Amino acid sequence: MKKKAEWPRKLRSQEWYGGTSRDVIYHRGWLKNQGYPHDLFDGRPVIGILNTWSDMTPCNGHLRELAEKVKAGVWEAGGFPLEVPVFSASENTFRPTAMMYRNLAALAVEEAIRGQPMDGCVLLVGCDKTTPSLIMGAASCDLPSIVVTGGPMLNGYFRGERVGSGTHLWKFSEMVKAGEMTQAEFLEAEASMSRSSGTCNTMGTASTMASMAEALGMALSGNAAIPGVDSRRKVMAQLTGRRIVQMVKDDLKPSEIMTKQAFENAIRTNAAIGGSTNAVIHLLAIAGRVGIDLSLDDWDRCGRDVPTIVNLMPSGKYLMEEFFYAGGLPVVLKRLGEAGLLHKDALTVSGETVWDEVKDVVNWNEDVILPAEKALTASGGIVVLRGNLAPKGAVLKPSAASPHLLVHRGRAVVFEDIDDYKAKINDDNLDIDETCIMVMKNCGPKGYPGMAEVGNMGLPPKVLKKGILDMVRISDARMSGTAYGTVVLHTSPEAAVGGPLAVVKNGDMIELDVPNRRLHLDISDEELAWRLAEWQPNHDLPTSGYAFLHQQHVEGADTGADLDFLKGCRGNAVGKDSH
Repeated sequence: MKKKAEWPRKLRSQEWYGGTSRDVIYHRGWLKNQGYPHDLFDGRPVIGILNTWSDMTPCNGHLRELAEKVKAGVWEAGGFPLEVPVFSASENTFRPTAMMYRNLAALAVEEAIRGQPMDGCVLLVGCDKTTPSLIMGAASCDLPSIVVTGGPMLNGYFRGERVGSGTHLWKFSEMVKAGEMTQAEFLEAEASMSRSSGTCNTMGTASTMASMAEALGMALSGNAAIPGVDSRRKVMAQLTGRRIVQMVKDDLKPSEIMTKQAFENAIRTNAAIGGSTNAVIHLLAIAGRVGIDLSLDDWDRCGRDVPTIVNLMPSGKYLMEEFFYAGGLPVVLKRLGEAGLLHKDALTVSGETVWDEVKDVVNWNEDVILPAEKALTASGGIVVLRGNLAPKGAVLKPSAASPHLLVHRGRAVVFEDIDDYKAKINDDNLDIDETCIMVMKNCGPKGYPGMAEVGNMGLPPKVLKKGILDMVRISDARMSGTAYGTVVLHTSPEAAVGGPLAVVKNGDMIELDVPNRRLHLDISDEELAWRLAEWQPNHDLPTSGYAFLHQQHVEGADTGADLDFLKGCRGNAVGKDSH
């Protein structure tokens, strides 16, 4: 257990607010124009509430209300709360993809912390990229920090059927293409998909990353699953406000919580919940900020033998509301601990170990959180594939895949990029059938740019009309955590930098062998070397703005797709006074 720091002591914020010098009066005096009494600047913890609220981030549209609850908790614990708006990378608004702006958001958050008088931070997040970006920024500064998420939406229903946000968007869209649903019915279903404040109600990326924050120990126990409109979400926010004040007094930092053991706990948790493949890229990036040596091999090693026991869409049938009622993530962590798959002594933001937090919880619905013998997938961890088509790795989510396609050899049907795919996929003359393997290039971190969620390519109508719902698909892109299918993602090196994916041709045979972790292009080594030597890039490069900076400095998916100059820069959080 961590030894608590001495209290009272001089805090970082006193560099701005303590004393009577001209510079201090400059900082303190201006803040007083908001009506703060002088005694609030007496050395008590100043808590920055980093809020990703935005009208253009609908998942986080209710975070202003939660921020008030966080403030109440901070006041109650004797702290001084100051709300700070930070960059909000909205999944459903930003183009070409929110992923391109995750690193920009992390950089903005890091500098917001570094340059301002905060002693501790509450990270108020929800939408997919807001959770990893704020954790990345906070990790780089290493001030006491704690996560509180906005929570998932309530269940959607359409004509008596549960409707999962995202998952049913993909399903209904394919049904329209197959002639099984009219466009008018699709529009009618739209109204049932997002019926309350909150993030996706499936185990998509937002719910996955909320679970990852809790599994890492960066959020209070039980945070991940509380619905956004449930009164207990407000209670969680207020308790989080109370807790951060004590964390500052104890000097409990992210680097002491997010250890290698904590990341291994999170990887196993991701397998157990059937979490998004996006967790791979985000946890690798967060680990890089903390200075933890985490790799794709760790994902395969830790997740390989973990059963998927959470029966949620897109892998199962329920939604986040039922997951919360069943007991939420604490039940999953307890199951992992009982199976010997949890580092029980990992420290959490509560100051207690993860096992102390979960050892007495109860599972209230064993059809939602399943016994291991009834698991959706016996080996549910993210699969890491390697071979001559992915020398640095590719990933696949087995709990969302079709078992009969996990070993498959098929003819490649190649799309040079997303525009090429869109131009060809609905053409009845496209030479494709269900035995083929769809390949899409130039959608990785540099290629798109930003690595969009286009890897779960919709099937051609001519195949859908046969009643076929899945085919093997391979790309250097990502896919939404709400999506499903036998989809190989994050193929590295990506096509845009001349990885082997770039030289796949129509008609090439490709072998997928998930049990043996193999992804192979069936051409000779000599032919592959010749094609790579002849390859020339064929995608447009950005010439200005953040897109240019991103394209020049973003790393590969296999290491988290962070900007190369931002890794390993933890600490040095105190800003210099220029006045």
